[in-house]
Amino acid sequence: MNITIQPTALTGAVLVPSSKSIGHRELICAALAKGQSIVDNVSLSQDIEATVDILRALGASIVPTASIYKDRQAYRIDGGLQQKEKPFTVSANESGSTLRFLLPVAVESGNTVTFTGKGRLAQRPLTPYYELFDEHGIFYETTEGALPITVRGAFTPGTYAMAGNVSSQFFSGLLFTLPLLDGPSTLVSTTPLESGSYVDMTLDCLSRHGISIEKERDGTYQIPGNQRYACGSYIVEGDYSQVAFWLVAAAIGAPITCQGLSMDSTQGDQAIVPILRDMGASIEERDGALFAVPSDLHGVTIDVEDCPDLVPALTVAAAFAQGTTHIIHAGRVRLKECDRLAAMATELNTLGAHITEEAEGLVIEGELPLMGGTVSGWNDHRIAMALAIAAQRCSGPVTITGAECVRKSYPLFWDDYETLGGHIERRFDHE
Repeated sequence: MNITIQPTALTGAVLVPSSKSIGHRELICAALAKGQSIVDNVSLSQDIEATVDILRALGASIVPTASIYKDRQAYRIDGGLQQKEKPFTVSANESGSTLRFLLPVAVESGNTVTFTGKGRLAQRPLTPYYELFDEHGIFYETTEGALPITVRGAFTPGTYAMAGNVSSQFFSGLLFTLPLLDGPSTLVSTTPLESGSYVDMTLDCLSRHGISIEKERDGTYQIPGNQRYACGSYIVEGDYSQVAFWLVAAAIGAPITCQGLSMDSTQGDQAIVPILRDMGASIEERDGALFAVPSDLHGVTIDVEDCPDLVPALTVAAAFAQGTTHIIHAGRVRLKECDRLAAMATELNTLGAHITEEAEGLVIEGELPLMGGTVSGWNDHRIAMALAIAAQRCSGPVTITGAECVRKSYPLFWDDYETLGGHIERRFDHE
């Protein structure tokens, strides 16, 4: 699908999708609990659906039920892993979180499970797991070092050491699993842990489900064994990764109120608020919502080591800020659904921006007038959404090819864009 956007300032109120990151975690924890739980306020997306499908394959009963929230899904989950007689295959689709979270869970289930995936997922690194599996006697078989990957075996209590500079998702995958073993374990990062706030989010979710893990000052995790996940009812909070686009839209366009957020969230991407304020944005908390207005932005240095998913939205903000913005410690976003540094530089430069790539970041010269034109979504939800926000300030229409990629995390993005006054035309390949 191609989307053509007629430039106009977005304004109004939007209910922010629930956090995809927390949604994955709540569903996994509920599926590991023996008993019935309810997880509500889930915004459906391809990534969440991949996690649900694999948890079902591993033995949990997950039934959609009516949500108390508009345009959201609730799930009734009867948890517990089940060992099956024959090997089976599951698909993580394009979800790195699903794959990295659930590989250890699949091992713990006692099954022989083959994971497949789509798009760029096969190119995203799994080396930390390979090294750990070798050390702990877990069988795995890959296809030339990539997907499909087959795993089977059993974890035993002990010390698990991994590099923390690839992805925090590997640590979360083990933190879901190690509490179930019959003795204590220690999880150690052999390098400084990047995106540590995502691990904190996992610990917060585990705590809600009755799992106790001690995080030491040096980043080591002490994990008692023989623990059991608790059942209950859980509400998924709003997503700061997604609200980033609307806050940037307001800062460069017209007032927008963003509803459905937790003001004391543990999400690392809550950093979008102080970062934009540091750039000069006016963002206020009003009755549990964030209210942002047009602001005179200025360039700053932005360290995204702990919030890499914010890079596309922040690049757009920087393109309309006075002066130079330097985004640093962003090299890992080259390994996401696409090379996000190359994507943002290429497409915004196509529209008239001046962005220079570095190995670990971007240098953005702001306040250049952006024109209309045709740009690519790079089959990456965050790239397409970022370009849509930039389009409201272009001098002519902007066409985004492959705009259906927003389904990965935010299927209702284009509907919300129109609700805020955006003028878009959808064109499908068969037309």
